Amino acid sequence: MAGDPSCWSHIFYENENATESEPMTKSTKTVKSSGAKTSGSKATGAKGSRSKSAGNGVGGIPRDIEKFLSDNDARIRNELFDLLRIPSVSAKSDHNGDTKRAAEWVKASLDKIGVPAKIYPTAGHPVVVGEWRKAQGAPTVLIYGHYDVQPAEPLELWTSPPFEPTVRDGKIFARGSVDDKGQLFLHVKALEAHLATRKKLPVNVVVIAEGEEEIGSEHLASFVEQQKKLLHADAVVISDSAMFAPGLPSILSSLRGLAYFEINVQGPAGDLHSGSYGGAIVNPAMALARILATFHDENGHIAIPGFYDNVREWDPKIREQMRSLPFDDKTLMKEAGVDALAGEKGYTTLEKLWTRPTCEVNGLLSGYTGEGAKTVLPAKAMAKVSCRLVPDQDPADVEKLMKAHVARVAPKGVKVDVQTLHGGRPWRAELSGPIFDAARRALRAASGKEPVITGEGGSIPVVGDFERILGAPVLLVGFGLPGENAHAPDEWMSEENFRLGMRAMATLWDEYAGGGRREAGGGKREEET
Repeated sequence: MAGDPSCWSHIFYENENATESEPMTKSTKTVKSSGAKTSGSKATGAKGSRSKSAGNGVGGIPRDIEKFLSDNDARIRNELFDLLRIPSVSAKSDHNGDTKRAAEWVKASLDKIGVPAKIYPTAGHPVVVGEWRKAQGAPTVLIYGHYDVQPAEPLELWTSPPFEPTVRDGKIFARGSVDDKGQLFLHVKALEAHLATRKKLPVNVVVIAEGEEEIGSEHLASFVEQQKKLLHADAVVISDSAMFAPGLPSILSSLRGLAYFEINVQGPAGDLHSGSYGGAIVNPAMALARILATFHDENGHIAIPGFYDNVREWDPKIREQMRSLPFDDKTLMKEAGVDALAGEKGYTTLEKLWTRPTCEVNGLLSGYTGEGAKTVLPAKAMAKVSCRLVPDQDPADVEKLMKAHVARVAPKGVKVDVQTLHGGRPWRAELSGPIFDAARRALRAASGKEPVITGEGGSIPVVGDFERILGAPVLLVGFGLPGENAHAPDEWMSEENFRLGMRAMATLWDEYAGGGRREAGGGKREEET
């Protein structure tokens, strides 16, 4: 997951659009992962706490699927806990053995349910691919997730050990519980529900699980390029995100891209005495401040010429849906510890966060910053600057615009250099077509609520890679919740949402089989057609 989502659970209007169902676990007692079913738990679905609401809409969760998932609830949770116990921290070389072990665990789990899998080595951590292609004439779905996790440090801030799953108040606490082992595993169990009850799937499926998402998916794009025929699909489905708020099933519509720069301003050969030289020599710190001040106008618009040229406008209907979401600016200000919000005039806060580009200073360094006074005129100054991008902005184009603008506004007497450190393309779904229509029906059937359309201010580069390389639409539907501490101590996932996710995804394949069959290329691989 690309960074922690904002804590929307503290920001949406209190009690508005709250879920009608009770929490999956009523007990407030801490429950260790012994395998016993949590006291008071209720399975979501036709015979669970959502049975009445799920019966509305399109008829709810299929009865055989619901029965299987309910009957196997304790076993499924035990298996998830086994995966969560593996400290597959991709960023640390001393965990390479654990990362490999997690890949082997995922492969064995897929093999066991009847989706034969293979481990593919890369220059980094391995990729697991499982295939089931026996639904003749049906569409093919690629399901993506990652089995690697963030480092757990600082360990002392965890209430319970990060790699010993613990249930408290209906939340599964463990590193990777929501990002992304829990969300990957719910897809595996949704597939198992079909194969165990019906001996087949309504669609063809390819499951790909990587072990480098938390370190930038360095080798995934090249793997997808190399294995394009193997991974050929009519749609890609990813669960590595959060719902907007409890009780609001969500479809993620957009991700911002990134263009990251370092601006270096060099003045005199070395630091100078500010009394002897100040007033006659151009101060690099002041020069940098003047450059940065040109990035925005008085209305919060980015003032770099050409910056907005390729910004694609949003459908007014989608903007209206975003404006209707229960969101409170005052609560956001309180949460952030500020007394005012900023940004482009004419847009709501959520639109600013999800649909508009930014240009932000991430870091500044110049002169003397130690204790006390030292009267120097600094020799150099540096700023880290990131631009969040929206469709159809290209990081390479923004790089050219940034460099041209800085060169134009830089004062004489200093040398200015702009280095590009990182870039990633933005992504936006069209939200039309069989996979999106099926997702709406499946989420409504499983939750009893109409799904809302949300955006994400961060970046997940792999989404654009799949769309670009495979030419297939990408559905982002997550079952995390705001404030789940995805990259922080006490990471958790809602037990209720884990169960909801299994049922929604199992229902999705039935729904997509009908709507997607007409447009599918069949279940065969590209080289077989």
